[in-house]
Amino acid sequence: MLGMATSFAESTLAQLYKTKDDDGNYRGGPAYYMEKGLGMRWMGVLFSIFLIIAFGLVFNAVQANAIANAMNTAFGFDPMIVGVVIVLISAFVIFGGVRKIARTAELIVPVMALAYLVLAFVVMFMNIEKVPDVIAYIFKSAFGFQEAAAGGLGYAIAQAMIQGIKRGLFSNEAGMGSAPNAAASATPYPPHPASQGYVQMLGVFTDTIVICTATVAIILMSGEYVPHSEITGIELTQRALSSQVGEWGGIFVAVAIFFFAFTSIIANYSYAETNLIFLEHNHKAGLGLFRVIVLGMVMFGSVATLPMVWALADVSMGLMAIVNLIAIILLSGIVIKLAKDYNQQLKAGKVPTFDANDYPELKSQLEEGIWYDEKDTANK
Repeated sequence: MLGMATSFAESTLAQLYKTKDDDGNYRGGPAYYMEKGLGMRWMGVLFSIFLIIAFGLVFNAVQANAIANAMNTAFGFDPMIVGVVIVLISAFVIFGGVRKIARTAELIVPVMALAYLVLAFVVMFMNIEKVPDVIAYIFKSAFGFQEAAAGGLGYAIAQAMIQGIKRGLFSNEAGMGSAPNAAASATPYPPHPASQGYVQMLGVFTDTIVICTATVAIILMSGEYVPHSEITGIELTQRALSSQVGEWGGIFVAVAIFFFAFTSIIANYSYAETNLIFLEHNHKAGLGLFRVIVLGMVMFGSVATLPMVWALADVSMGLMAIVNLIAIILLSGIVIKLAKDYNQQLKAGKVPTFDANDYPELKSQLEEGIWYDEKDTANK
């Protein structure tokens, strides 16, 4: 619920304060609403630096790590070779060479996600008698009921919350300020900033409640999960699914992870690119060098150990979220106004449409030609 609320706020603000780059593409995100909405470019610069480190570098290493581990478990491929392949494919896309790869992945990922959910439901029905025990186990672990008798209740709850928040934040990115960079590039319908906010809320729900719950159901019902075991992450999911549906289950997960993680690498790069352009006042100098560094981190992630990669991810996530959440709180009044405007128009049976003339206090902060046109305003 908290993630959905913060996602609504940051995506609505990203739409409101979006701008255009040299090529006429929409750009926006936390750095832009910090500069335009708060008048604090220094805050936007700080956020951009954290995002470039987190998404351009660290998270791409995390995704490459997931692909390399999945391919090693399913097919026995050497992580070094997998890393080289990922780097080559990623280079084609981010240097603008073979855009069909990105388009193909864009078509395949929804199909893979749907197939994954169907498979998870099949596993659940195969083990329907275990569902009550699995739900009970989750709640006992989350709220520390098992540790209460041993006097470790407070510590257990704290650890459950820390791990849950970190992994939940990684799954849906709500409040971190990453998704708004993509949200700003959309042309929303209805034509109102809040409509994109509602779309992003649905994304958070789907990521965390639907897909992550499906994964944990597969793992816990399989009996493969052993607390404090060295078998974690993608390998654990592959083993769990294979134990339920056969060896092809591990191969299916490896293929799904490849498409999910590869498209995440592309998206992560695009977030970082937007913030690099913000630092350069909407120009594209220095992108070539940055792309090479990004590919280097993809290679590093393919061969690095998972704990090291996750530690880097946790730190960079936290720094981004702190700066972004402060900005969201400071701009929350505007978010509430926009939400009320959208809902009132919807209730009145209208197609919600944003009119900058209704917000004279915001007009000077918005870029002309996006949410308003000075000539049209003069004619009115």
